[in-house]
Amino acid sequence: MRREGRKTYWYNFFLSLLFPELVPSIMSNMLNPDAIFSNNEMSLSDIEIYGFDYDYTLVFYSKHLHTLIFNAARDLLINEHRYPAEIRKYDYDPNFAIRGLHYDVHRALLMKIDAFHYIQLGTVYRGLSVVPDEEVIAMYDGSHVPLEQMSDFYGKSSHGNTMKQFMDIFSLPEMTLLSCVNEYFLKNNIDYEPVHLYKDVKDSIRDVHIKGIMYRAIEADIEKYICYAEQTRAVLAKLADHGKKMFLITNSPSSFVDKGMKFIVGKDWRDLFDVVIVQADKPNFFNDKRRPFRKVNERGVLLWDKIHKLQKGQIYKQGNLYEFLKLTGWRGSKVLYFGDHIYSDLADLTLKHGWRTGAIIPELRSEIKIMNTEKYIQTMTWLQTLTGLLEHMQVHRDPDSQMILEEWKKERKEMREMNRNFFNAQFGSLFRTDENPTYFLRRLSRFADIYMASLSCLLNYEPDYTFYPRRTPLQHELPGWSDQLCTGTFRIPFLQETVQIK
Repeated sequence: MRREGRKTYWYNFFLSLLFPELVPSIMSNMLNPDAIFSNNEMSLSDIEIYGFDYDYTLVFYSKHLHTLIFNAARDLLINEHRYPAEIRKYDYDPNFAIRGLHYDVHRALLMKIDAFHYIQLGTVYRGLSVVPDEEVIAMYDGSHVPLEQMSDFYGKSSHGNTMKQFMDIFSLPEMTLLSCVNEYFLKNNIDYEPVHLYKDVKDSIRDVHIKGIMYRAIEADIEKYICYAEQTRAVLAKLADHGKKMFLITNSPSSFVDKGMKFIVGKDWRDLFDVVIVQADKPNFFNDKRRPFRKVNERGVLLWDKIHKLQKGQIYKQGNLYEFLKLTGWRGSKVLYFGDHIYSDLADLTLKHGWRTGAIIPELRSEIKIMNTEKYIQTMTWLQTLTGLLEHMQVHRDPDSQMILEEWKKERKEMREMNRNFFNAQFGSLFRTDENPTYFLRRLSRFADIYMASLSCLLNYEPDYTFYPRRTPLQHELPGWSDQLCTGTFRIPFLQETVQIK
């Protein structure tokens, strides 16, 4: 069989035999973007107390907020850190970065890393330009990042770690600003210290929050920045109707939270919560035993009273989890806490305190919708088939077969790039590299018992529902691709069986 004839045969075989059976079967079992997914078995009947973060958990923000943060931080770089005014020409691009990326502080490189610390080649960016694979491999002596270079437990670059992981949804403008300023310096051949740039951008982003720039802007035009979600109140009301206790622990300030909750829940929002804690300074709140609670009065003034009890209807500032547990008695697996930041909101609670945890991952809904499209299913089915063909046919060492295998490898690489572009043109899916889970998903799987796109997903489940994680086959429990492709329903003939095909 000629080389082109063999290649065409396999592709036509897929289209005529595999595709008509596989794709409709997959499409008949669409994923539900409003479902709750479980990493660990958990029954809601065991949950007596529900806790919540505020930002991107109880409240969601419009696309305008990240533009506001980017512009404000960019102006701080110019006005307070004396960066060139020309960087004002860069605008925020909401389609550039995704959450969970790593940033090499010393090399000024933004990249995606998988669960095994391997860099996904093709997703390493210096400024706004992709770094060639060969250059990445030369810099890192391959594509693996050693443990001592990875970010610390909370994703930070500290204590010798050269990588910073961006886990917060608020970090999307920060990654984009870093890349834009790097791009400006590179395009203009300006010598600069990447470590200083990273620190200055980090400080500018922090100041947008600390100096109240973001909070004042949102409070001044709340309808522009907050996505009104009546389902937030519906979730809280449902839990209250079933006798569940609820609390709020957030890093945001009192007046900001109050105005936002009045907008999305109503003026009586405090009546739904047994405890409200603001400016908690998570994750320090979960580890620092020294800071006492302070009561905040109706005018936002901090009172000096010693706190002997956390009262419903009151707002408290700072404090720590150990004092919280002492005053409430809410311990162990009867507590379920929801947050969007896997490290700051969830990690300490599940590792040190035995609370159950729920991650809010807004990106989940859009990714599932993409995965349900026929184009995505077609591409992934053919990509998996190519992988199986490569695995099975690699035993054929004759030159003709090897040429076909090289073409399939090239096509597989192209298909992988196509698959990445379905989600994000630069970095692909939040949850996967090419074959492996991302480092983000690895941490999500470890620190969250359940995860979902938004709290509204809870409305689809009864308060005694039990979440069962699907049994994921281990690699040694799965039949090989060659077994799947060459036996059973989707049997593919051996090359030698098709030798007469012209």
